Amino acid sequence: MNRPIYLDHHATTPVDPRVVAAMAPWWTDDFGNPSSATHAYGWRAEAAVEEARERLAEAIGAADPREIVFTSGTTESDNLAIAGVLRAARGRRDHVVTCAIEHPAVLDTCRALEAEGFATTELPVAANGRVDPESVRDAIGERTALVSIGAANSEIGTLQPLAEIAAVCRESGVLFHSDAAQAVGKVPLDVRECGIDLLSFCAHKLYGPKGVGALYVRRGRPRVRIEPLLHGGGHERGLRPGTLPVPLCVGFAEAVSLCLDDLESEAARLRGLRQRLWDGLRERIPGVERNGDPDLRLPGSLNVSFPGVSSDALLPAVPGLALSTGSACASAGGEPSHVLRALGLSPERVRGAVRFGIGRGNDEAQIDAAVAQLAEAVAAQGGKSSPGLSRARGG
Repeated sequence: MNRPIYLDHHATTPVDPRVVAAMAPWWTDDFGNPSSATHAYGWRAEAAVEEARERLAEAIGAADPREIVFTSGTTESDNLAIAGVLRAARGRRDHVVTCAIEHPAVLDTCRALEAEGFATTELPVAANGRVDPESVRDAIGERTALVSIGAANSEIGTLQPLAEIAAVCRESGVLFHSDAAQAVGKVPLDVRECGIDLLSFCAHKLYGPKGVGALYVRRGRPRVRIEPLLHGGGHERGLRPGTLPVPLCVGFAEAVSLCLDDLESEAARLRGLRQRLWDGLRERIPGVERNGDPDLRLPGSLNVSFPGVSSDALLPAVPGLALSTGSACASAGGEPSHVLRALGLSPERVRGAVRFGIGRGNDEAQIDAAVAQLAEAVAAQGGKSSPGLSRARGG
């Protein structure tokens, strides 16, 4: 069976064979529990976990490996950061500020906290998806405990002004959390340079295994106080109990390291493929529109709206392509994209939107094939399409 061209790397990525190789011994030969302190199997497992912790800390510019807390993924990290900080501040501060285009892991957590008596402010974004740091300043009040703004949006790829937002939070004495699942390993990110207090990220967006993530929790003063979500065992300094999955922790660190080794060159390659895709779509499909900021975005991210068609009908018509209409975590609900609606797009433009996530396995030939298949499908759906490319394309 011919497999579709995979253009959904923002949903997940294939595990790099080098990551698989790094994990392999920890499934069978070195199977110890890192909490077993009385024999060599536990000692070796603990050493592997601590090395992984050190590598992850270095990757995001953390000052201390102890600032890395292993979790099951970004969703858990977001819940731990937001609910943990708010509950720890209960009685003193009970307000969180976020924005309208955040991932459901952030928005749903904030809404669940409202049922506990906490207050949430969802900031609007500009037409390009960016949050104005001054709007953050205006939203912060005496009862604000936390601001949570994602580093890069999973649907439109827009990058947020993290350092500027962090500066506003610092001036106001408020903690700043960022969901960086889409950003770590793809764009430069340093938590100390940006002034971030808490950062969520995971492995499976970075050619690593599913089921493991991390929460960076800044140490030092003022202290970041978090109430744990789970209880039992005292693992991860009491913030996240449970036996750590050693192979996944090892694979996580290896995946991040591999991404950082080639960060600049891979980003340049992905930007080139993204431009080729956009140019091709514009040539073959008149009226196609790009959503989000054209420049301040992830290197491999492109979100477009096709004229006169519904993406729900379009995607089944291109079985040779693996694409999505938005966040994989939100798509199960079947609702129109809250991200695109927050940009102020018309209902027709929202219905015709498709997200492209270009990644490590894509090349020019695949991009050209995607353009051709989409142009044919749009024409068949009754949209606008030109019969051929206006110039020859290599690769």
